[in-house]
Amino acid sequence: MKTYLAQLIYKLKRPFHFFKTGLLKGFAGQIKYKFPAKELKIIAITGTDGKTTSATLLYHVLKKSGKKVGLISTVAAYIGAQKITTGLHVTSPDPFQLHKLLRRMANKKIEYVVLEITSHGAYQYRNWGIKPIIAGLTNIAHEHLDYHLILDEYIKAKILVLKKAKTIILNRDDSNYQKVASRLNTDKILTYSLKDRLAPVVAGAIKDRFVEEYNWLNARLVYAILKNLGIDNKKISESIKSFPEIPGRMQEIEIKKKFRVIVDFAHTPQGVEAALTALKKQLSREEGRLIAVYGTAGLRDHQKRPLMGKIGAKLADLVIFTAEDPRTEDVWSIIRQLKENLHDDLDKIMSIADRREAIEFALTKIAKKGDIVAILGKGHEQSMCYGKTEYPWSDEKVVKEILKK
Repeated sequence: MKTYLAQLIYKLKRPFHFFKTGLLKGFAGQIKYKFPAKELKIIAITGTDGKTTSATLLYHVLKKSGKKVGLISTVAAYIGAQKITTGLHVTSPDPFQLHKLLRRMANKKIEYVVLEITSHGAYQYRNWGIKPIIAGLTNIAHEHLDYHLILDEYIKAKILVLKKAKTIILNRDDSNYQKVASRLNTDKILTYSLKDRLAPVVAGAIKDRFVEEYNWLNARLVYAILKNLGIDNKKISESIKSFPEIPGRMQEIEIKKKFRVIVDFAHTPQGVEAALTALKKQLSREEGRLIAVYGTAGLRDHQKRPLMGKIGAKLADLVIFTAEDPRTEDVWSIIRQLKENLHDDLDKIMSIADRREAIEFALTKIAKKGDIVAILGKGHEQSMCYGKTEYPWSDEKVVKEILKK
């Protein structure tokens, strides 16, 4: 009965957002800013993991190829080379703000806009009036089931983005590929895969720039979009090689120590597994351990917590569970859920509720020569939520402050 009621409420929220978010904000924004989306070629990127890397890489290659391009992503918005902060914990902006940004881009004669879109944004009509020329999907994995309740509804929310596009590009290697493809017009679908043969110059550039297999897939999505736009292979390969580091995405912190520190936004079971697997491959065979520090967000998908705990215990040599935006939940309760499925690997687990203390303990008491310390979950974010308040926070700054002492 409780599950049925929750699903009924979920379905009723959609028409509520149609009026509250779509008409009153989205349509109002379109009118005020004179329908800017009609003057732009919008490319949408959606998926569970890899959206920001894919969107930012696409923006970078288009810019390097001489195109006038804008970007709206989790990390920031760019109008040409001008950076605009989009806010705390925000991927899909308010639709009124979105059309305001798009108007600024149209006035600057931007041709292409790369737009990162979430399932929440699609379900809540935050992308009102957006009809992409191309929509690319990175993958669909276990995430946001606190909001969408079941995987099928999560997939439906992603499809809301895809079916509006003239061309859809799907990841053939994704476990949910068939579920997505079967609900779409197949005449509009293109695919990409690690099994596809690429032009040698492009394949080499991807391998040279990215060591992580999941980033090879992100790059192949970008390549599929660029080829659809008619961009030359030589320009693509040169641009991929020059792609700069994205804040909070496998970001190596510069430290004068004999161990390495990596900050990454991985906050889903699939993301944590991909990040730790990639880092484990980078360890020296003779020495070096993988030390992971992470938690999981409060008031969000409870189902993924035991999965994330088990993945860390399996792949890392030592895991420190800690806070990550606990909001109004008790941190120790979240940590207990992370440890719920652990039986054989408890000797590899530590629990330190305070995130600064957890990071400090990893860096000053545990890390030795050859180790990699992976601090996951917050990535680029500049705040952490306790209760209902956002407090200033940066994993990168905390690492530097601790090691400076």
